[in-house]
Amino acid sequence: MSAQLNQVTTQIGTDPDMQETKEWLDALEAVLENEGPERAHYLMERMVDLARRRGAQIPFSSTTAYVNTIPTKQEAHCPGNLEYEERLRSWMRWNAMAMVVKANRADGDLGGHLSSFASLANMLGIGFNHFWHAPTADHGGDLLYIQGHSSPGVYARAFLEGRLTEEQMLNFRKEVDGKGLSSYPHPKLMPDFWQFPTVSMGLGPHMAIYQARFLKYLHARGIAKTDNRKIWAFCGDGEMDEPESLGAIGLAARDMLDNLVIVVNCNLQRLDGPVRGNTKIIQELEGEFRGAGWNVVKVIWGPGWDALLAQDKEGILQRVMMETVDGEYQNYKAKDGAYVRKHFFGKHPKLLEMVANMTDDDIWRLTRGGHDPHKIYAAFKIAQEHKGQPTVLLVKTIKGYGMGKSGEARNTAHQTKKLDDEAIREMRDRFSLPIPDDKLADIPFFKPADDAPEMVYLHERRKALGGYLPQRRQKSEETLPVPGLDAFKNVLEATPEGREISTTQAFVRVISTLLKDPNLGQRVVPILVDESRTFGMEGLFRQIGIYNPKGQLYEPVDKDQVMYYREDKAGQILQEGINEAGGMSSWIAAATSYSTNDRIMIPFYTFYSMFGFQRIGDQVWASADMRARGFLMGGTAGRTTLNGEGLQHEDGHSHIFAATIPTCMPYDPTFSHEVAVIIQDGLRRMIANQEDVFYYITIMNENYAQPGIKPGQEEGILKGMYKLQEGQADAKLRVQLIGCGTILRESIFAAELLQNDWGVAADVWSAPSLTLVARDGQDAERWNMVNPSKEQRVPYVTSLMQDTDGPIVATTDYMRAFAEQIRAFMPKGRTYKVLGTDGFGRSDSRAKLREFFEVNRYYVTVAALKSLADEGKIDVSVVEQAIAKYGIDANKPNPVTQ
Repeated sequence: MSAQLNQVTTQIGTDPDMQETKEWLDALEAVLENEGPERAHYLMERMVDLARRRGAQIPFSSTTAYVNTIPTKQEAHCPGNLEYEERLRSWMRWNAMAMVVKANRADGDLGGHLSSFASLANMLGIGFNHFWHAPTADHGGDLLYIQGHSSPGVYARAFLEGRLTEEQMLNFRKEVDGKGLSSYPHPKLMPDFWQFPTVSMGLGPHMAIYQARFLKYLHARGIAKTDNRKIWAFCGDGEMDEPESLGAIGLAARDMLDNLVIVVNCNLQRLDGPVRGNTKIIQELEGEFRGAGWNVVKVIWGPGWDALLAQDKEGILQRVMMETVDGEYQNYKAKDGAYVRKHFFGKHPKLLEMVANMTDDDIWRLTRGGHDPHKIYAAFKIAQEHKGQPTVLLVKTIKGYGMGKSGEARNTAHQTKKLDDEAIREMRDRFSLPIPDDKLADIPFFKPADDAPEMVYLHERRKALGGYLPQRRQKSEETLPVPGLDAFKNVLEATPEGREISTTQAFVRVISTLLKDPNLGQRVVPILVDESRTFGMEGLFRQIGIYNPKGQLYEPVDKDQVMYYREDKAGQILQEGINEAGGMSSWIAAATSYSTNDRIMIPFYTFYSMFGFQRIGDQVWASADMRARGFLMGGTAGRTTLNGEGLQHEDGHSHIFAATIPTCMPYDPTFSHEVAVIIQDGLRRMIANQEDVFYYITIMNENYAQPGIKPGQEEGILKGMYKLQEGQADAKLRVQLIGCGTILRESIFAAELLQNDWGVAADVWSAPSLTLVARDGQDAERWNMVNPSKEQRVPYVTSLMQDTDGPIVATTDYMRAFAEQIRAFMPKGRTYKVLGTDGFGRSDSRAKLREFFEVNRYYVTVAALKSLADEGKIDVSVVEQAIAKYGIDANKPNPVTQ
């Protein structure tokens, strides 16, 4: 310790009184020896505080020396049989390599990654053997966010455990026929194995933070006992450049998530080259996490360095360690011991003296901390036991460890998926695999007999921890009754004369009804991102409270109001602030709780639709991969509904994004009764039936009279389309008008204009889900193609339209592509015209915006008349009369280009 302090003193400047300095340092050394580091830390903090209060300018440093955080004498010793564990890891390394290389020798385009697992095999081995619990009656199980590119090593372990077959190993990345293993962790493709998807990069650490917070939330509310569970998230140092990786670390510290451990595999390399060639990624990350309030543990050097550091009385070795940049460290491990002697120890004569009695091989065997089981065990133990803070482990490793010249510490390591025979031979020899020379070309998998002592040990370790991991629960053991549709009577009926409400208000009424339900009320998870008042949901603040682990340490400024801002340790609302990504991560945690916690939760994440799928699209895909179940509520939806924001703040495309995700059930309801029918059906499917789907429902803040539900409309609402009203029965001319959201009302008004001004009857169709209508059509089309000799199926929308008369005009508040989805399923020979809101948003009144985007009642009317003229049913002069009558400017620029 005194050597470190002397080094700091030297860095500060010339010492004017060396004797006084020595006395202070000796005093501190005595405190460390006799009273421990906690007391020393307290005294130093008091001195720094006093100095600052007296005006001294003491610079802040968020980093520590470039050495292991845990002193050697304080390291916990790994209790396992390290000989067995080393052999097991060697076999796993080999089988992981064999799986990837065999796949790419058979099909060179499959890809795969070897180097990530090679660098963190020791960490995964220590975790699986000693720390990570499977779910049992007494333990809910630990949750693992595995570094995505290390999946081959996890498969190799499961193969030794007997959980995967050789056939599956031979079908790595060959999933179409149902026998293969997914490239990365994908619960969708391996639903009883992987817990979470961790590729795309950055999503793992971000989701892990909110998952840890959600476990605390469940415990605080008395829904599940989670205080003995841990979240372990593994990620690469290059991955930490993703904004999501560090985006929520402040929340983790603020909420004291001591159930969270993030392990950063610092192998210093990403795909193209060094993560930080000119600096140190470990020091940079230490500063980020320590500054945010995390417990930071660095595991940099293996045990061979301990003796050298103990000899470093002058701090020269530590100074060289600090001054050496990552690009150099990478180079050292790509070369040999002689190179390290010359270019690292050769930086100072006294360092060369320090290793004079060591051979080049001895120097080469100076390992990094991430490859030593004792160092890893000690760090994991501290992480597991630490209280009051989340922990990050910054563990230095070698990318491609064990791959030799083919990949070890080389820029090409990440992409290496093919090894030549010599590289395979070197790996066999390095890890002492009992595979004869005449079998090497076949790269056989290695699995010893079940009664081999190492195999017995492997199973015993997992038995002691409750079972095998990773594993995933597909269905919750819970059964919760779902209320019938009649429970939502307050939004099913027509609004009284003169009363108007929006679909957002209808949604709030549905939520209020659910919160009062004796079976489901406590399972509702309202998730908001600082927009509660926008959606009229501020009444929930007082009713159910906002979750905060500290409760409310202040009196809110609006305490005298009915709907005051109330935070509570057992609050039900998750208020994420201005943070769509955080809201989505909380939603994912709640939407997968049936699997991770055996507790069915009902999350409603309500957000501006414009900031929904556009901002969190990657997370939405991840949620589908995780088989999430819940409701995403896109508020103020549509390009002309949110009339005061403009340009990029108006949503004309979220439903197009939603349509791309197979398990998403997207709806754009117009009326309150449609909202109730859709949500009740979602509860039935996701809770009663435990189907792996989720709902995206757009809601609007435009008030209008609600017509109420009519008998028999439920089926059409859920299928995505139904006849709302019928035009005059005996009319000679007829058109079909389709609409959804608030723009359906423009179609209704257009029907009146067509009848009253032009004598044309119009049937009006409500289409709460054009996407589901399109999927039904695509399903029928595909069935007919592969079953040509069987009775051909008729798409649902075709069956609705085929017995109607006249052109069909579909109008929405979204881009034309939204309604174009169903064009292929219109009856043959029928005109199908689509109006939409392509182009940039604008800020203006709703009426002006709908005029600008050409989706108002007048444009719908003109589109219907033009379609009739195109079919020869009326003269084109009628269309020109309508254009003049309604004041439509034919020379107005196309909004698509504006």
